[in-house]
Amino acid sequence: MSRMSTPHAQETARPIPTPATADDAAAIGRTLALAFDDDPMMRWFFPDAATREEGLGRYFATLLTRQYVRHGLCERTSAAASFWVPPGAQDKAVPDAETLAELSEILGDRAPLFRDAVAAAAEHGPQEPHWYLAVLGADPAAQGQGHGAALLRSGLARADEAGVPVYLESSKQANLPVYEHFGFTVLGEVRLPGGGPTLWAMRRAPQARAGA
Repeated sequence: MSRMSTPHAQETARPIPTPATADDAAAIGRTLALAFDDDPMMRWFFPDAATREEGLGRYFATLLTRQYVRHGLCERTSAAASFWVPPGAQDKAVPDAETLAELSEILGDRAPLFRDAVAAAAEHGPQEPHWYLAVLGADPAAQGQGHGAALLRSGLARADEAGVPVYLESSKQANLPVYEHFGFTVLGEVRLPGGGPTLWAMRRAPQARAGA
């Protein structure tokens, strides 16, 4: 589940990713709420435009504090954030029971759709060791400044160092060429149950480092 800007905007001076902690939850929640405001899956989960920003902020802050800061690797810049799951923690690639319970309270009557979507996505998860990009988003106001690209490159470098692939699901078709620019290929489509939108599963093979 990730949001990026177009490839030509990624070649500007790069912001520096820094580790994100639970103390950053409120700021990261606000950033990702803006990043995912027009995302088809998030609009399906949060159909009320009047409450979407608040709901998304709580949603992403909860994912950070309950799930990914505990079991994964989270990074941020001043205008973007990313949540990653490393090899060996693949069972944490989807929200656990504790996280689902809190997210269900945030989602209200959309909670059953969310739970079904999580289960559907999990069924298509890869079995090989890999890094998983769970969330990546940048504030649209900072588009073109390289925030999302810096976070993506940081994670890809770790995967390349370990010699393992990277997986993600994109919830917006317009983002597919962006990820293809970074070496990802589409594996297939997952239509979420209950009339939900489509996710595109993508994989990037490990790449040799320059000079290696």
